[in-house]
This record gives sequence, structure tokens and C-alpha cells, in this order.
Amino acid sequence: MGIIQEARRFTLLICTVASVNLLGVSHAEEVNSAETVGETIELEGITVEGRGEDLTGIANSASQGRTGRAQLETRPILRPAEVLETVPGLVATQHSGEGKANQYFLRGFNLDHGSDFATSIDGIPFNLPSHGHAQGWLDINFLIPELVDEVEFKKGVYYADVGDFSSAGSANIRLARRLDKNILKTEIGEDDFYRVLVAGSPKVGDGHLLYALQPQYYNGPWTNPENNKKISGILKYTGGDDERGYSLSALGYYAEWEATDQIAQRAVDQGLISRFGTLDPALNNDTERYTVAGDWWNTGENDSLTKLNVYASYYTLDLFSNFTYFLDDPVNGDQFEQVDRRGVFGANTSHQWFNNWFGKDIDNTLGLQLRHDEVFDVALYQTREGERQSTTRQDEIGVTSLGLYLNNEIKWADKLRTIIGLRGDFYRFAVDSSIIPANSGNETDVIFSPKLGLILGPWYSTEFYVNAGLGFHSNDARGTTTVVDPVTGEPTEQVDPLVRSTGAEIGLRSTLIPGLNSTFALWFLELDSELVFVGDVGNTEASDKSRRFGAEWNNFYQATDWLSLDFDLALTDAQFVDNGPGNREIDNSVDTIVAAGATVRLPNGFNGSMRVRHSGARPLNGDGSVESEPTTLVNMRLGYQLKKFDVGVDVLNLLDSNDSDISYFYTSRLQGEAAEGVDDIHFHPVNPRQIRLFATWNF
Repeated sequence: MGIIQEARRFTLLICTVASVNLLGVSHAEEVNSAETVGETIELEGITVEGRGEDLTGIANSASQGRTGRAQLETRPILRPAEVLETVPGLVATQHSGEGKANQYFLRGFNLDHGSDFATSIDGIPFNLPSHGHAQGWLDINFLIPELVDEVEFKKGVYYADVGDFSSAGSANIRLARRLDKNILKTEIGEDDFYRVLVAGSPKVGDGHLLYALQPQYYNGPWTNPENNKKISGILKYTGGDDERGYSLSALGYYAEWEATDQIAQRAVDQGLISRFGTLDPALNNDTERYTVAGDWWNTGENDSLTKLNVYASYYTLDLFSNFTYFLDDPVNGDQFEQVDRRGVFGANTSHQWFNNWFGKDIDNTLGLQLRHDEVFDVALYQTREGERQSTTRQDEIGVTSLGLYLNNEIKWADKLRTIIGLRGDFYRFAVDSSIIPANSGNETDVIFSPKLGLILGPWYSTEFYVNAGLGFHSNDARGTTTVVDPVTGEPTEQVDPLVRSTGAEIGLRSTLIPGLNSTFALWFLELDSELVFVGDVGNTEASDKSRRFGAEWNNFYQATDWLSLDFDLALTDAQFVDNGPGNREIDNSVDTIVAAGATVRLPNGFNGSMRVRHSGARPLNGDGSVESEPTTLVNMRLGYQLKKFDVGVDVLNLLDSNDSDISYFYTSRLQGEAAEGVDDIHFHPVNPRQIRLFATWNF
């Protein structure tokens, strides 16, 4: 069995070298280092064409993995954030217009718009702390799926190289540095969907210049047309060689849209609006983000690898919402505007040594991550039909973070590896509040997070993992300095800047059955507090200590050369720890997520994909007496590939489900109702069945 395993790894290494031109020079140099040291370092150089890759002997936990371009090419996608649904057990939904950051669910978390799931693109962190609407705001609507080379994901708190917002997990989306062919793609679909993509990567000097431009328009099925206009663009130049090289990137994104927020169920039941109607048609929003970045890598003479990534971004958001209608202000209504204007600056660097001490392969990594968010203006206004009536809160914020980590991996024997990591994070928060000066101030905090991993095997192509670690998430800077509630004027308690999370996991990964790659994990996660700053009211609301248990079973089966199947099951129990009986349920914690799919690639050029995603019922209040309905969606793609042309059709929500994308339970007031309002379910429906045609010219 050992000979077979080594042969498999050797084959994977050869495949990596053959595909260097597709994935970029930095991967190639990692392969060169891997060849010098052996299988411990081969982990870094694997080219991922899909989830069928054998990561036995490579991954450091059962819940770590990668998804490659091949799986994305035939995947029907409604919105860009669904690229993250290649992470087993993750669901991306929407409760407003398509220009707004998505809602995410993973491991019993309602991740809101990104909290506790750290996401980066080419190493650039995209979660925004102390955001105008939500802590950890993650907007990846700019993403061009055709340019994604791979999605590398890690679930849990066991990895030293990821820090804030990663308690549930993290993902790094790697964009292509070079395309095989130039692309001209057009899409047209129901509800006024239009999309064009132009992309290529000509050779310029000693490197390649990747360019892409994507304009898109979409009205949606809503009674009030969304009028969603967005444009995304990218320029990336990669130079140098496999051992020493660099890349320079520029990303740009702008979007504007008219949102349809979640609506009260009773308004539909009473015939006031349809399922696709709105209770406030004056929600006009816009956002933009421009990023420049540079990467540099160098393979040293003494079996080492050094990487440096620097970035700077400018970001804005004007977001109008109305969730309670006329509950607080029966005359002007409860519409409000949230504003965020910021610059983001940062750098990531790491140095990795590959050594052999006393016959043991050892991999040591030392990393440093520096980031500063200069928030020029973050504000909450009460508005009426888009016009400002009053200011609830207006601040300038500075958030500076410094993360230092050390990771040690030792291969003690053929079937024994250990991983020990230690991470330290320093944060400084500075708040200047113009409306209530007493809420201004500075706070600092430091937190240390050890990580442990034990990997045993493989035996019979099956490897076993034991992982444990401490992590954290930061709270909104305003919550750390606020002493006066900006709405009521009453005194309020400040929150801890950094909140501890504790997790552990046991699991296995097996390729015992030819063609089948399976992982299984039992995991545990505890948060000291789920304190979050609620931008909707301009104050911090405290939740209690929470605890989550879960099991995940993920499978990818390459049945034949032309047929692959996948099936993922995630079960979770999430509860507050210290609450009394009848008040322990965590709102919108999904207990069951199932995703399955079949992909066909026939030799004659025909291809297709069928996918189903099921999210179980979710508690919507503390005692679980109110639950959402389950949500099940089926999507399909059929295509035909010629030498230079690809044509096809996506059928989204094939069965025309009437389920909800997301549901909430809270108090709101329609015009004419009693002043105290009505407790009701508020929901945002899934998009009805939509047909989208596409044609691609590869030249």
C-alpha cells in the first residue's frame, strides 16, 4: 500500500508541473521546493482541478480542501457569492437587492453578511470591520466566476495563518494569472438579465497581462424593478520566473440598485403586496471598491520560500433599508441610510523553511499580517424616501491590527505528522464620534491563539485527524467606546474588543474506494459571546455564550471519465449556553444542509450539471416555537463545446420553488396597525425559475 501511495503522490506532482502555466509561477516554485524535501512539502504544489483530488497525506484536517476551476466551469450560478457554496456545508443567500453583500450560513452560524467567515481574494482580506451595516461585511459581488482558479477553504480555528472572523471557517479565492484562451462571453436571461465578459492574457515583455471587463444589468422578478447596474474589471501583470517573480494587480467594481428588502408575511396574506412586492420602494443604493495589490515571491538557496503581499483599497457604500416600516415613526416611516467610506491598507508576508532534522521532514513558517482601516465616515441616518431627516450616529474610525504567527509541521514517521501553531494578534481601535462626543475614545487589546493538529495514517488509503485550537473575532470599534445609547440616550455598557472562540475536531479522509474521495468530521465550537454591533440601531446588542456541535460527511465520486457525482451533508446543533430553558435557540441557525450534484462531460462536446441544495428549518426565536420553512433549490446547466465556441443554458430554480431565501421573526408595523406593532415572520423569496442563455467565443 505504501508503494501505491507514493506512486499516487508522484503522479500528482507530475500533474502539477505540467499545469504550472495554468496556475501561475508561485505554485511552480512551491513545487520546486517540494521536490527537494519530500512529501511533507508536496502539499503546497497540488493543482486542483476539482474536489476529486486525493489530499490524503496533504491536508491538515478533515475539513480542509480545495475546489478547482473544472468544478466551477459547469456549475450553474445565480450570483457570484455562490462560488463559496463549493465549500461543503456553506449556503449563500440574499435578503435584499443583489447589489448588497450576501447572507451566509455555515456550521450553525447565521454569518449575517460575513462575520466569522474570513474570505480573501488572492490573499487580500475582504471582510470589513466596523462596517456601517454589519461587522465583518463581505461583499464579493464584483467577482468574475470565469477567472476563479481555485477556492481553498478551511473550517474551524485550527490554522495559524488565519485570524479575525475565521471561527466558523475561511476561504481564499485564487484568481487566474493566465488564461488558455481569450474570452468573449454574452449572457441573456429572463427578468432583464444581461451580462458581457471580455477577458484575455496576452504576453507582454517577460510576463502576461491578464485583463477582464464585465458589465451586467438585472431587473429581477420584483414588482419594483431592481435596475441593478454593475461593472467589474481587473488588470494583473505577472512577471519573473518560477523561483523569483512578482505580480501587480488592479481591481475595480461599481454597482447601483433599487432594493426589495424582506417583507412581512401578513402583508402578502392580506393581499397588500405579492411575494415579490415591497413595502418601501425608495431604497436606492450604490457601492464601489477599487483595489491595487502587489505580490512578490522568492525561493531561497537553502530550501526556503518567502512571500510578500501588499494592498490598498478605497471603498464606499450608501445603503437604504426599512425592516420595520412604521413601527418607530408612524409619520415618516422607519427607513434609514447607512454610509461607509474607507481606505484599507495592509501587507502579508511569510517565510517558510523546509528542513530535514535528524531524518525528520520539518516545515516551519513565520508570518506577519498588518492591516489598517481608515474609516473616513461611517454614519446612520433616519430618512424618508431617500431624504435625510435626522442623524442617529456619525463617526470616524481607525482600526489597526497586527498578527504574528508561527507554524511548525513535523513528519515523525511515515504515518505520523504533528502541527503546532501559535498566533498573536494586537488591535487598536480609535473612534471619533461627532454626534455624541462621549462615545469617542481609544481601545487596545491583545489575544493569543494556540493551534494543535495530529495526523495519523494513511492506512488503506484512509487518514485520521485530531485538531484543536483557539480563535477569535473582533467587535465593532464603536461598541468598545460607546457609553451612551445613540437612540435612547441611556447609559450602555462597552463590549470586549476581541471575543474568544474555542474549537476541536476529529475526522478522517479516505480514498479507499477507487474514484471516491470522502471526508467525515465531528466538530465542536464555543464562543464566549456573540456580541455584535447592530448598525441598524447604532448600538451594540449582547448575546450570551454559545456552543455548537456538528457532523459533516462530504463525498466526491468520479464514476467514469465523463461522470462525476458529489454529495455533502452537514448536521449542526447550536444553542446558547447560559440562557434558561425555553430561550436557548440561536436565531437562524441551520441544523441541516444538504448539497448534491451530477456533472457530465461527454467526448462529443456535450456537458451538463444538475445540482440540488437543501437547507433545513431554522428557529426564528429563542424557544424555537417559530421556525422557518425548509428551502430546496434545483439548478441545471446544459452546454455544448466546440473548438472555439461554448453555448448553453442555465435553468435556475428548475422546479420553480416558492421557498424563502431567508426568514426572520420580529415586530413591525404596517400603516394603520396598532402602535405596538405585530410580531410576524418577514421573508425574502427565492428567485422564481429563470432561464439564461450563454455563448462564449474562445479565441
